[in-house]
Amino acid sequence: MNTAVDPETEAEILLQGLPASPGICIGKAYLVHQGGVTVAKKYFIHESKLEAEKNRFKTAVKKASDELRRIIRETPEEFREQADILKTHVMLLNDKMLYQKSIDTIQNDRVNAEWALRKVVSSLKPVFMNMTDDYFRERWHDIAHVSDRIMQNLSGEAPVDIRNIDKRVILVARDLSPAETSQIHLERVKGFVTDLGGIASHTGIIARSLQIPAVLGLESATHMIRNDDLILVDGFKGRVIINPSEENLIKYEEMRYRYEVQVARMSRGAEAPAEAMDGALVQVMGNIELPEEVVSVRDYGGDGIGLYRTEFQYMSGNRFPTEFELYDKYRDVVEVMAPKPVVIRTLDINGDKAVSYTYPSEETNPALGLRAIRYCLQKPDIFLTQLRAILRAAVHGNVRVLFPMISSFEEVLETKRLLDKAAASLKKEGIPHNRDIDIGIMVEVPSAVILADIIAKEVDFFSIGTNDLIQYSLAIDRQNRQVAHLFDPLHPAILRMVKRVSDVARETNITLAMCGEMAGLPINIPILLGLGIQEMSMNPRSIPLIKQTIRALSVADTRDFIGEALKQTTAADVRKVLEEAYGCELSDKCYTE
Repeated sequence: MNTAVDPETEAEILLQGLPASPGICIGKAYLVHQGGVTVAKKYFIHESKLEAEKNRFKTAVKKASDELRRIIRETPEEFREQADILKTHVMLLNDKMLYQKSIDTIQNDRVNAEWALRKVVSSLKPVFMNMTDDYFRERWHDIAHVSDRIMQNLSGEAPVDIRNIDKRVILVARDLSPAETSQIHLERVKGFVTDLGGIASHTGIIARSLQIPAVLGLESATHMIRNDDLILVDGFKGRVIINPSEENLIKYEEMRYRYEVQVARMSRGAEAPAEAMDGALVQVMGNIELPEEVVSVRDYGGDGIGLYRTEFQYMSGNRFPTEFELYDKYRDVVEVMAPKPVVIRTLDINGDKAVSYTYPSEETNPALGLRAIRYCLQKPDIFLTQLRAILRAAVHGNVRVLFPMISSFEEVLETKRLLDKAAASLKKEGIPHNRDIDIGIMVEVPSAVILADIIAKEVDFFSIGTNDLIQYSLAIDRQNRQVAHLFDPLHPAILRMVKRVSDVARETNITLAMCGEMAGLPINIPILLGLGIQEMSMNPRSIPLIKQTIRALSVADTRDFIGEALKQTTAADVRKVLEEAYGCELSDKCYTE
């Protein structure tokens, strides 16, 4: 909801975007002027000058690489995550899909470097935007940031520099690249808002790692907000208020204070176990995409890695990674976390995610197509390479393997057969490995819920992926703004499905975990404990809050309560009984109402 008013009236204006990083900040707006990089008009290059034009492009790429490497060197150690993201941008500069295709376009089309780059980037955008996974869809913005830097060097334009801001402000920009956000000084920047970007974008990831409020995807913030406007950023609800009223200033300042007190209190107990009031212990773990994020899980007191998404190594290069490259990364994570568990999810890609080195046929509906375990079973050589790497890494610590998007019993049997084949080949070659690891499946499609009792006989644990389970069960595309509001983890159908899986896990004595976003919200915890979830995995920053929430509850009481919750017929009714039973302290209303 973007409510426009006459700016001369100085009336309050509410902008609605995406809540990328929690918290509240109030301050003066500082517009980072980014009108986009000016692209020269298309013109043709004489054959005799094609080599010089290609060299001009290569020089611009080299300069961009040098600039990013300098920023990486100057990035403080505490901003390690930003530096790691910039390293991926350096890799993208030389990626075949961007670098070589641009050179080939200059040669084949006989056009100037700017136009060739623009053509290549335009062709890549729909490929990324049609991906089914939020995280990889957002990688389009990385391609855009890298191409903008090259384009700036080709055109001679100066890049945006926010290092010299000399006052306390809230940044307002069309978008912020990781290179730009790495230059943020926390003593000067309270938070930021952007027109573009999503929760899974690197801009959102960096905001959360910096622990400053951020609202992204506002679409028109740079048009609605002027320099030095007083703005209020609500990173819980994704709201930005321009010219906030006195009433809202007082209300949100109180929320900000309560939130900061709560965060400080929780951080002091991050390392302590999540022990409920009646002595029940719950494992609270972290989800990671990059190996470097393991440090964040450890720092926030995580009891292990509950979901290690392994796709990044496949996406960031121009070929499938080798067994040793995979093993080397997995070993690093396992050794850092040892003896705590690391749950490694096998490759959850389909052809559209391997764009830089495979050329898949287009799928009308990739979400229901050749992805995850289906892709791996059709590409056994690729799958066996990863399975061998996982079994080798298991020598160095506590490893569990997790198979995504299982929808049939046959897939479980075939997957286990290939795991045994990988172990047998390692044994034959005399390579150290550990086959004695727990095997689990992601429960994220309705058929896996229905077949849970059969599948349980072949696995050691279930891990419920609520994001996809909700999407597939309720037929909701979260990227479609017209139906996104229907995406609700407390929908009675979802609670009944979780209960079905929980009952099977208890009857067959296997571990029940949850790694979807549902586990990272305090309001859901009484429900999850009541349903028998033994392990929860989430964004690392949520770990202290969830641990604190668990310590305030009795698991026995939640089991008594769950019967009442399961009687409710709407998600709103479920919330109502939750708040009546447990009060505001488990709801974001403590800070956002």
